[in-house]
Amino acid sequence: MNAEQEIRRRIADRGSITFAEFMDVALYWPAGGYYRGTGGPVGGPQGDFYTSPLVHPAFGALLSVQLFQMWLIMDRPSPFTVLEMGAGNGLLCRDVAEFSTKLPEGFPKALRYICLDVNSQPGLEKGSAATGEQLEVLRVAAGGYLGGDGNPPAGLPLARFRGCVLSNELLDAFPVHQVTMRGGKLLEVHVTVEQGELAMVPDELSTPALADRLDGLGVVLGEGQTAEICLGLEDWTGAISDILEAGFVLTVDYGREAEDLYSAKDRPRGTLTTFYRHTQTDAPLRRIGSQDITAQVDFTSVMNEGRKFGLAPMGYLTQREFLLNLGLQDWQRGLTGLGLTQRQTDANRAGMVDLVRPGGLGDFKALVQGKGVGHHDLWGFQPGASVQGLKRLMDSLPAPLMTPDHLDLNQGRDPGSEFQIEGDWPPFAVPGGEEEVSL
Repeated sequence: MNAEQEIRRRIADRGSITFAEFMDVALYWPAGGYYRGTGGPVGGPQGDFYTSPLVHPAFGALLSVQLFQMWLIMDRPSPFTVLEMGAGNGLLCRDVAEFSTKLPEGFPKALRYICLDVNSQPGLEKGSAATGEQLEVLRVAAGGYLGGDGNPPAGLPLARFRGCVLSNELLDAFPVHQVTMRGGKLLEVHVTVEQGELAMVPDELSTPALADRLDGLGVVLGEGQTAEICLGLEDWTGAISDILEAGFVLTVDYGREAEDLYSAKDRPRGTLTTFYRHTQTDAPLRRIGSQDITAQVDFTSVMNEGRKFGLAPMGYLTQREFLLNLGLQDWQRGLTGLGLTQRQTDANRAGMVDLVRPGGLGDFKALVQGKGVGHHDLWGFQPGASVQGLKRLMDSLPAPLMTPDHLDLNQGRDPGSEFQIEGDWPPFAVPGGEEEVSL
């Protein structure tokens, strides 16, 4: 039984299901959910979207620099465990692990990297074993995605550790409830069948927790406004706090703080989006199991849930600010002195620029929370020029360069003028609506 058949079966039994349950099955149903299917890569040129690790290895390299400082702050524990949740094809793991071998003071030997993913098949993280360093890299199968109502976590399959829980574009894939204000009453969007076709209809709230979340945030939806609420954040936060004895949680994703996210003026239809072959389709009831469904992350709720479980916010910036603070700009400037061909230089420069491009990946957010580590100024959340320890370290490190596993943004077109991070980049707008829009 595939994902759509399972959805229809549940609707036949109950009359309707919440949108959160629909999204849960569409993405994670073992027999054909989007992230559990066998139809090829979900990300990359042949997939439906691309992510920061695919754009350039500088993303993983700079994360390893921040992880190195976290290790120093914790007095160099061994092992220092990095748990990447939603590790996908393992490319981020490989980039972090490989660049970590260039870091000093025994960090590579202390690093233990665990890829946790619903896909248990080894991926590109296997390549990190070829570095010659004593890196410990493991892949662990997750029973679910660790969020949402349809498949809540029963605990992570790991012992408690000291280190960092890392995720990149994980929380945006947690199933969300959709709510809407109609006639002054908060209702929830359900999925049913009308005349043989799946349809979305407003109905009573499935749980008072939805209204409680908005009340706690001080949010009142406008008449006719639709919004998404991720109740799975509580379970996820509790699960990672249970296994993190001491250390950090580093979350990179796209989203906003609640006041902005739930703005009736700017986002009256919410932020739910679907992608199919790099096209924004905004049609969640189509191509079930074959397209991505995602919503922007409510970072206010991520921080609030974290506080309940002893995770204190330590830094929150855009990805652009975070990576530039860590030194991306110096690597980009130094590309011309590496003896590369013009095409190689252009490809690496374009990838680095795309990581911090306003209106794109640069607008993603980076959040660090800490547990049992006190308060410290983390490198990624300070202007890099003012952090002498970081500057000395970065001056000693080579810039990472793209491999065939990374996406050449210049391939198939003339790169044109020089790319520079220093320049002002106009944001690109992605129209909404029901019709498909090419990005």
